[in-house]
Amino acid sequence: MCLTVCVFFLCISLGDDSQRESRPFINPDNDGEHYYDGKNMEEMDSTPMVSSLLNKLANYTNLTQGVREHEEAENEDGVRRVPQMGTFIGVYLPCMQNILGVILFLRLTWIVGTAGILGSFAIVSMCCICTLLTAISMSAIATNGVVPAGGSYYMISRSLGPEFGGAVGLCFYLGTTFAGSLYILGTIEILLTYIIPTATLFEEGAAMPNNMRVYGTCCLVLMALVVFVGVKYVNKLALVFLACVILSIMATYAGVIKTLIEPPEFKICLLGNRTLKNEKFETCAKTKVVKNITVTTDLWPLFCDSEYPNATCKEYFISNNLTEIQAIPGLLSGVIKDNLWGNYGPAGTLIEKESQPSAPVKETTTDISPYVFNDITTFFTLLVGIYFPSVTGIMAGSNRSGDLRDAQRSIPIGTIMAILTTSFIYISCVVLFGACIEGVVLRDKFGYSVKKNPVIGILAWPSPWVIVIGSFFSCCGAGLQSLTGAPRLLQAIARDGIIPFLQVFGHGKSNGEPTWALLLTVGICEIGILIASLDAVAPILSMFFLMCYLFVNLACAVQTLLRTPNWRPRFKFYHWTLSFLGMSLCLSLMFICSWYYALVAMVIAGCIYKYIEYRGAEKEWGDGIRGLSLNAARYALIRLEEVQLHTKNWRPQLLVLCKLDSDLAVKHPRLLSFTTQLKAGKGLTIVCSVLVGTYMTRGNDAKTGEQNLKAVMAAERTKGFCHVVVSSNLRDGFSLLIQSAGLGGMKHNAVLMAWPAGWKQARDSSARRNFIETVRETTAAHQALLVAKNIDRFPDNHERLKNGFIDVWWIVHDGGLLMLLPFLLSQHKVWRKCKMRIFTVAQMDDNSIQMKKDLQMFLYHLRLDAEVEVVEMHDSDISAFTYEKTLMMEQRSQMLKQMQLSRTEREREAQLIHDRNTASHSATNDKAAGATPDRVHMTWTKDKLVSERNRQREGMAVKDIFDIMSIKRSQSNVRRMHTAVKLNEAVAKKSHDSQLVLLNMPGPPKNKKGDENYMEFLEVLMEGLDRVLLVRGGGREVITIYS
Repeated sequence: MCLTVCVFFLCISLGDDSQRESRPFINPDNDGEHYYDGKNMEEMDSTPMVSSLLNKLANYTNLTQGVREHEEAENEDGVRRVPQMGTFIGVYLPCMQNILGVILFLRLTWIVGTAGILGSFAIVSMCCICTLLTAISMSAIATNGVVPAGGSYYMISRSLGPEFGGAVGLCFYLGTTFAGSLYILGTIEILLTYIIPTATLFEEGAAMPNNMRVYGTCCLVLMALVVFVGVKYVNKLALVFLACVILSIMATYAGVIKTLIEPPEFKICLLGNRTLKNEKFETCAKTKVVKNITVTTDLWPLFCDSEYPNATCKEYFISNNLTEIQAIPGLLSGVIKDNLWGNYGPAGTLIEKESQPSAPVKETTTDISPYVFNDITTFFTLLVGIYFPSVTGIMAGSNRSGDLRDAQRSIPIGTIMAILTTSFIYISCVVLFGACIEGVVLRDKFGYSVKKNPVIGILAWPSPWVIVIGSFFSCCGAGLQSLTGAPRLLQAIARDGIIPFLQVFGHGKSNGEPTWALLLTVGICEIGILIASLDAVAPILSMFFLMCYLFVNLACAVQTLLRTPNWRPRFKFYHWTLSFLGMSLCLSLMFICSWYYALVAMVIAGCIYKYIEYRGAEKEWGDGIRGLSLNAARYALIRLEEVQLHTKNWRPQLLVLCKLDSDLAVKHPRLLSFTTQLKAGKGLTIVCSVLVGTYMTRGNDAKTGEQNLKAVMAAERTKGFCHVVVSSNLRDGFSLLIQSAGLGGMKHNAVLMAWPAGWKQARDSSARRNFIETVRETTAAHQALLVAKNIDRFPDNHERLKNGFIDVWWIVHDGGLLMLLPFLLSQHKVWRKCKMRIFTVAQMDDNSIQMKKDLQMFLYHLRLDAEVEVVEMHDSDISAFTYEKTLMMEQRSQMLKQMQLSRTEREREAQLIHDRNTASHSATNDKAAGATPDRVHMTWTKDKLVSERNRQREGMAVKDIFDIMSIKRSQSNVRRMHTAVKLNEAVAKKSHDSQLVLLNMPGPPKNKKGDENYMEFLEVLMEGLDRVLLVRGGGREVITIYS
């Protein structure tokens, strides 16, 4: 009591002093305006402190900030301002009222009797330490800036991000809603057990839960109507509810002091060592003498078949005597020694006094109705779950931060003082209950052995009705407060827009009252009432509150460890180790209370988290998880830079070169669709574009282009980054991107672009030059290049190709990229049903069967499923040197043996064919009229080739397309065009019905004068094919047979 009084006046002084502290940037002109209006300093000095205190108490409310604002909206003038509160009125008293409640009055004595003084001390200590550590973390967060209405949800969501905030906010909402169920069940239990026991609709016993359900539902509907009509009526009773709690606790302490002088005259009746329910009898005796006649008492019919002395009675009743002992021996009785240790047991266990003698008797019946017994199986972890709701309510101060004169000073001091005060009350009650009350009475949950009085009530002074009435109104007030606060918490979450399906609950009446949220709250609260057991509902809300407290500690620990510049709490007495300890204690208590409830709560929070991550609105609140991601990304990038990437970890890191039209819209959206389909490798994606001009003049266009790119990426579900640069010309812009895109170890290794379809029709040659220079620069940078022709005909992400083939024409070995790309595509649902085919080229006199076997074995080692086909081409269209270029990695030496030529012979034959071709075309060229050196690099189209082919007897090798370094004369162009046509004919014949064709892409000539011919070669190579992907390797192996 002394400590409570001291804390009372200390908080008053702190609350008064807090108004003197200046508050820069936050309404500094309003300080003290509610206390100094119309008064000079002399009048203030002469004002009695009592009147100031009464003024504060008159304005006391235990409703949250948002509720007060709604109440003000109901006033006619709408001008009256909410009083600015200090530490005592604004934080200390609301926290005290929320923490002290139904468990203290209805279950704490039973917990002490069941777990013993030592076990109860451990339970109370764990729970109080958990809330104290959470309060320290909460104080640090609450003092790191202004916390508007929303309380814990606001703090967690702004510290850990919308995903964690939404998950924990809904858990806190469910906890608050089930708390309403708990308080309503407590109210009905007090009503039917102690106030009006005759009001039961069903017979006692197993039907008692039905009474709880009926009356609980009626009470819930009544409270919901009160909240719906207007919370100002609840607000007017806030001081009454608070007074009930304080008077009840004071009556309890007064009763303890009275036991030192005169213990209460409450006695219990024992039969042997068994405790009897004494609600149906007055005299603890088997018989009594009335007018010199021995008659049976009211106790006799409970054990005998009639009220007459010669009746047949139960053997235990006959063999044991009745004993009457003090229910409350008092502090000096020494009963504390008997109550030190716990006394657990299964449901139906009789409550017995072990030190009392009892004659053992073999029972023939199982009727235990006359005795007091355990209604549920008791064990330590169950008691932890039932007790923990009695220490919740520490968020009451932070929930009303907007009403506080100096929230950054009041919240830490008021909350921690309230926790210390309530912890002292709980611990002292544990010790005093164990030192004053008989053990069998403590274990009597409903007070059946003391004429259905609450056990704490028989200890209280002057009457048990002080506890009965006080606890009844306290539970009513707490239930109303839960039904008032929970809908507004749901409304705050809905209005944040982070959970789409909750948006309807953000609406309400014209003054902001959350009508729809109140209906949902009532529905969920009814679920708890249908459970109809206070002991079963308590662990459920314990889970949700512990989950919330866990994330408050996590938020503080993360912010402290990251040391973000904005983390500057005014409350300095925190440390990340304390937050981590609080987080660990919360998690431990969750599994101690109920491991299956803990798992269910985690699954609910996890599902909400993933839903918000997948469907929720994107919010940037500067949360700690983003800072944690930045630190983790920096660490990972540094680690990636330290070692070279292994072939097994290679995946396509794509730089996608997009073009924007004159309206800054994406020209080829299917390019991003194809990028998404290739992302089975889960690599990096950077989507880029270039605008011509200067950044000073086109900076806004660049931002608009980026927004358009992001929109298309979101529509095509392309995960990655986008960037638009402004450059003096396209060529320099793309060159800059190829060189500098990415960061550290997360740089692109492949470039994806669309084929410049209109390069022939273009008035200038810029499109052709830009494309070829991009090819040259990717080759110089050792990056792979993917060029998609007819990209607009590629399937989008909503299509499903039901059949078909992905054909790979393997002309030269490029590091295995041609093999890997079809596999990556087949992982996507668009291409999943397409089969992979691989074609390679052989001479007429080669062993095609052995080549096919070798290639199949190679694919088997690569773990790739594909059909293999060897295409034979005539000697006039392919040389031995061509076949040497198709060699594979591991089978290189074996495949060379299948050719029946030595290395010297192969080189001699290749040189012979080359010389013969050169001589033939030199002769042809000499006959051409008007042939001059200036016309050597003429453009060769297919029409020109038709007339030329009749004069050519021998064609060029396929390999020369992929090695165009020796181009010097126009006849070489003729030979290359001839081979391109022959290869195109083979591809078109075999792959005309394929969904996609992958071809090796030959490199451009070093001599830039041959660029136009190079483009013609590629056109001829791809002619007649619907979807083509040209692939040029990056100069390294990207696939391996090893694990």
